Amino acid sequence: MQADIDFSHYLKSTGVGLIHLDLAVEGINCAGCMAKIERNLSTIPDVTSARVNLTNSRLALEWKAGALDPALFVSRLAELGYKAYPFERNDAETQEARRAQALLRRLGVAAFAAMNVMMLSVPVWSGNVSDMLPEQRDFFHWLSALIVLPAAAYSAQPFFSSALSALRARGVNMDVPISIGIVLALATSVIETVNHAEHAYFDAAIMLIAFLLAGRYLDQNMRRRTRAFAGNLAALKAETATKFVGPTEIKTVPAAAIRPGDIVLLRPGERCAVDGNVIEGRSEVDQSLITGETLPAIATPGSAVFAGTLVRSGTLRIRASAASGGTLLDEISRLLDHALQARSRYLRLAERASRLYAPMVHATAFLAMLGWLVYGASFHDSIVTAIAVLIITCPCALGLAVPAVQTVASGALFSSGVLLNAGDAIERIAEIDRVIFDKTGTLTLPELDVANLADIPDDVLKIAGRLALSSRHPVAAAVARRAGVASPLPDIQEEPGQGVHGFLEGRPIRLGRPSFCGANNLANEILCGDPEASVVAFSHGESKYAFAVRQRLRPDAAEVVAGLARMGIAVEIVSGDREPAVRLTAEVLGVHEWRAEVSPVDKIDRIDELARRGCKVLMVGDGLNDAPALAAAHASMSPVTATHMSQAIADAVFLGERLAPVLTAVKVSRKALRLMRQNLWLAVVYNVLAVPIAIAGLVTPLIAAAAMSGSSVIVMFNALRARTREAA
Repeated sequence: MQADIDFSHYLKSTGVGLIHLDLAVEGINCAGCMAKIERNLSTIPDVTSARVNLTNSRLALEWKAGALDPALFVSRLAELGYKAYPFERNDAETQEARRAQALLRRLGVAAFAAMNVMMLSVPVWSGNVSDMLPEQRDFFHWLSALIVLPAAAYSAQPFFSSALSALRARGVNMDVPISIGIVLALATSVIETVNHAEHAYFDAAIMLIAFLLAGRYLDQNMRRRTRAFAGNLAALKAETATKFVGPTEIKTVPAAAIRPGDIVLLRPGERCAVDGNVIEGRSEVDQSLITGETLPAIATPGSAVFAGTLVRSGTLRIRASAASGGTLLDEISRLLDHALQARSRYLRLAERASRLYAPMVHATAFLAMLGWLVYGASFHDSIVTAIAVLIITCPCALGLAVPAVQTVASGALFSSGVLLNAGDAIERIAEIDRVIFDKTGTLTLPELDVANLADIPDDVLKIAGRLALSSRHPVAAAVARRAGVASPLPDIQEEPGQGVHGFLEGRPIRLGRPSFCGANNLANEILCGDPEASVVAFSHGESKYAFAVRQRLRPDAAEVVAGLARMGIAVEIVSGDREPAVRLTAEVLGVHEWRAEVSPVDKIDRIDELARRGCKVLMVGDGLNDAPALAAAHASMSPVTATHMSQAIADAVFLGERLAPVLTAVKVSRKALRLMRQNLWLAVVYNVLAVPIAIAGLVTPLIAAAAMSGSSVIVMFNALRARTREAA
């Protein structure tokens, strides 16, 4: 049987005789990598386009239909030192990218119009105090109107649409006073121009639009960038399945292409990509990603297996099953939807501020207009004063206060190995006062390791490691990895489900089950002292050794737990693993509160119980069984090795073997939240000082726009302080 990758699910026709393919590529770090890939792939005949996006590490390829095998590109990238996988952009990311591009286009139009109008405004300002003729001033005003009116109609669409939606829903948001201020400024400017007045406010209106669009684009771009990285991480996991397309012919296809009833082949070391039942074969399987249980289970014909199950020994044939509503994943999905609905009630800081801000702005401007009318001012002067109030109180600084800090803080987190998945993740992580850790794959590393190296002579470890290279079993792989060897022993045979054997220096040599190597007594001694371990035995002639293999704690786990405690954050472990394993981990880390053998429902119940007590929980987990708890928690994080579902649900994903990014995320988020609140207070103080001046009629809309811009600059400089990662 021979397997080849099926790219058909990922290929798209451009409609002009070209085929398009997107690849997620590991290892792109600089512009040099980008140029190297583009230059090399462009030399392949019939390739019409090869473009690398350095920001999200993606490669877009186009070539003439029917001319090339897509596998060629993956092979060529491998030769260049890059690992690539087919990538499929989901609808949400596509829409997010389109919205970001639309905002950028509108920002470009507004900025271009603002620059040109300012060039026209300078002669008018100087001419009003010198000898400019009224006809010349009117000409400049009409020219400004010709530039600004169409530019504003196009650029301000996001604010107008949002304001109309809020009004239709019988509510107000921050875009309502923005829209009113823009419309009034433009309308008054046209009227002033028609009446040959000295002042028009086209420049103020278009400057206002440009600044507001800049803030909105910062927010949008930050969320889009982090979602793109999350999508890349999912693609780089290569979620595929080996499907039988004939009695003996197999093909590697995307998991999304598997249909109920299809037969899937699973070999040692592979993870199951579908739910189904075993129809042939016998194997030890690791279901820790689903159940949290580290000890292997036995899968035989009739056994149910789930996506995420790791095959440790033997080959299985799985018949994919339909989602019937009663499977484990269906139950997890149901819990997940319920938890996400509960989370959606959280209000972001800017949204909470806008609920009070918008009505106050409207009331202030309206009362200023009425006050001047009662005082005896003309309707024209009263309207101009109201416009100045609306512009000077315009929430540009307020709109920048949060996204500016988010953008800077997300960059600091990214440099520390933390990728954000949610726009409000920083705010929620900053508010937590308790952290719940899953154990398997979260506090521990996902890869197995040898725990009793002190009992194994170095020469024995090297020989056992070379022997282990001939096996695909994960336990054997752990021995080979720890031995640090690269050359397997020659003429080695594998006994399925037992181990590998051969001869060395004329004596038999074996690695595998203790019974296979005659080392049951050694295995029992290890299990008595370390029930968490899996035992793999090694024999060379009469010499026998046993390796205790298990997941090891992340190297800095104890340090991170202690660091969280110093910050006043309580820590507990809630795991689906067995009680002895969880108890041992808790004792090593100094965690006094822990729970073992809990189900996904139990995890949610625990989070809900803490929430009722007023706790705000950060859940850190990696398995499918953790996904509902990740969604139910106030905030959540997952390691990069987590399942696709857990990565998609978590507010942040952290990279590497260390747990330190969890502590860093809390520190940076707390500082960022302080800066967000400072920025909001800066905006409020600015308004407290500026609004009375505007109400008194001492500023024109143009001066109000300049003052508004100044407050925005102050907010931006304050946001830059989030780049430092000092302790919170």
